[in-house]
Amino acid sequence: MGHDAVNDRSARPEDLLARRGGAVELLRLPALLVGAVAGLRNRLYDHGWLPAHRLQLPVVSVGNLSVGGTGKTPMVLLLARSLAERGFRPGILSRGYGAKQGELNDEGRLFARALPEVLQVQDPDRVRGARELKRRGADLIVLDDGFQHRRLARDLDLVLIDATRPWGLPAEGEGEAVQSVLPRGLLREGLGSLGRASALVITRADALPAAELSALEDELEAAVPGVPRLLAEHRPVALRRGEEELGLEVLDGLPVRLVSGIGNPQAFERTARAAGADLRGVHAFADHHDFGRAELDGLPGDEELLVTAKDAVKLEALGLAPLVLEVELAITRGEKVLEALLDALPPGQRTREIQALHSGLHG
Repeated sequence: MGHDAVNDRSARPEDLLARRGGAVELLRLPALLVGAVAGLRNRLYDHGWLPAHRLQLPVVSVGNLSVGGTGKTPMVLLLARSLAERGFRPGILSRGYGAKQGELNDEGRLFARALPEVLQVQDPDRVRGARELKRRGADLIVLDDGFQHRRLARDLDLVLIDATRPWGLPAEGEGEAVQSVLPRGLLREGLGSLGRASALVITRADALPAAELSALEDELEAAVPGVPRLLAEHRPVALRRGEEELGLEVLDGLPVRLVSGIGNPQAFERTARAAGADLRGVHAFADHHDFGRAELDGLPGDEELLVTAKDAVKLEALGLAPLVLEVELAITRGEKVLEALLDALPPGQRTREIQALHSGLHG
């Protein structure tokens, strides 16, 4: 790659937090306070001193322990499709971070494009948003990024852990990655909170050598023994430009520049390389970056721009036509566990209607 291959990465906060020593270590003091507050809040919910609102329909939460990209968006898509096949009418509920008034944010527009028939609400007040989805006819809610939003009771808590940076921060050099809550690290709460999870989904498991993956599983088992663990990987499934579907083979040897504003740009880089792309530059902006046309027109070179589906909705709105690498999450171990967890959910309205019809026919 050229000299500009890491353009814009230095501005990402995780690169500063990943370093050890110096002034950044002063952040451990406020991190102690954040961890204590998070722990107290969890105890208040655990003992019922803070109320959790339960609706008369099942709620499936997809979340993580850290700030940043672990694969929640493709996991939500996988679940919404699977639950619809089970007879539910799922609704996707998310906070809508960064959305403009009256509009969906980048994840919301991606959900709408991938699953136009699925109901969706974005609302920082998850309880209010859940009630709105119920009013619209949803009989199950998929709660996006919901692990820490305990005001809304849930029937199933799936927590995603990125195998390549399980505690949010990349390792610096050959040393261990910093493991700390905000603001010193990227954890929202301590590892013990994983005990609330119905199951842990280790994403990008294929990117880790077998010995390192085994060590990560041992660490998780020691922290929260008995919580089921599933393995998953991100698989490229399509390449498109706008609505035109292209074969993945088009990427093989194609000179491209990666442009992203996502939580884990290094993972996108690995996926693009594995698909055969010839990376001439990597331009990793901050997560949820609000792209401007001028900064993209100013990128060096005349190679094709290759982007994620999440970023594509913003770039296409600027009149650009980048190549879009579509990726899906695939469960590679523990699929039966996930199926059992979904099968244990209360039946949806459509399923109950079908069961009632069958009962009437045979009564």
